[in-house]
Amino acid sequence: MDELVLGTQVELITAIFIGLEILMFLFQLASYFYWPKDKYRGWYLLLLALMLLYNITGGLFPDNKIHIPIEVQEMIAYGTGFLMASYFPFYFYKAFELKALRWHALFGVPLFLALPYLVFFVIVYAINGKLDVDIRYGMIVPFIYALVLLWAMLRAIRNKYRENRDKKKYIEEIAMHCAVTPWAALAFFGLVEENQMIEVLCTNTGIIIITVLFITKSIRNARQEYQEYNKKKDEPPTDGMSQDEFVANCLHFGLTRMEILVARWVYKGKSSKEIAGLLYISEDTVKKHLQNAFRKVGVRNRVGLIHRLLNR
Repeated sequence: MDELVLGTQVELITAIFIGLEILMFLFQLASYFYWPKDKYRGWYLLLLALMLLYNITGGLFPDNKIHIPIEVQEMIAYGTGFLMASYFPFYFYKAFELKALRWHALFGVPLFLALPYLVFFVIVYAINGKLDVDIRYGMIVPFIYALVLLWAMLRAIRNKYRENRDKKKYIEEIAMHCAVTPWAALAFFGLVEENQMIEVLCTNTGIIIITVLFITKSIRNARQEYQEYNKKKDEPPTDGMSQDEFVANCLHFGLTRMEILVARWVYKGKSSKEIAGLLYISEDTVKKHLQNAFRKVGVRNRVGLIHRLLNR
C-alpha cells in the first residue's frame, strides 16, 4: 500500500512533487518581480500554478473526510486535469509565439476539451452518478483531440524553426513538447485512477525537468548580463558620455531597467530582432519597451530617443 501524507489521500510521491513545484514557483515568482515585463516567465508561472492545483486536487480528492460532496470532489479533480491540458495550446501559442496554434488555443480547446468535460463530468455525472461510465465515453473526444494537438504543436514548432533557424529556441520548444506529451494519456489515467503514482510521475517529471532547465537558463542569462554590464559600464555610449551618465539620463525620464537596456542597444544600432535575441525576450516585447520609452521621453522615434537621452 502506498504511503499517504498527514492522513490525506495524497501519496508521498505526489507530496514530493508538490513541494518541488512550490519551491520552483516561488523562485520563478521572485524572478518575475525582477523582470515584470518578461511575459514568457509570466505564462510559465501560470503553467506551474495550474500544475500545483492539479496535483493538490488530484491528490486530495476524493476523500470522505473532506466536507465536500464526493461528486463535487470528482468534478474538481477531473476539472483541474482538463484545465491543465487545455492550457498547453494557449501556452505554446503565447509563450513561444506559435501563431499557427491560434485556432486551437481559442476555439479548439473549448470545443473538444472544455465542452466534453462539462457534458460528461458535470452534467451527465450529476444526473447518473456513474463516474466509470462517464469516463469511458467522456474521454474519447479529448483523447483523440489531444493527439491532434500534439501533432499541431510539433508541426508549428518545426515550421517556425524553418523560418527563423533559431536552434536554441527550437530545442527548448521541442523539450517542452516532450514534457507535455504524457498528458495525451489523461484518458488512461482516468481508467486507472487508483494508481496515483503512475499518473503523477508521467504528468510531472517532464515539467520538473523543463523547469530546472528554465531556472538554469535564467541564472546563466543573469550572470551573462551582469558580466556584460561590468565589461561595458565604463564604455561611453557616446563621445564624452560615460555609461553611468547615460543611465542617469534614462532614470531622469523614469525609464525602467529593461527600457534602459533596450535604449542602450538602440544607440548601438541594433534592430528590434537583434535586441530581442540579446535580452532573451520577444521582438514584440522590445517594441513595447521602445514605445514606453518614446512616451516617457516625449519623442516619436529612435533617433529622437537617443538625441534626448544624450542631450538632457
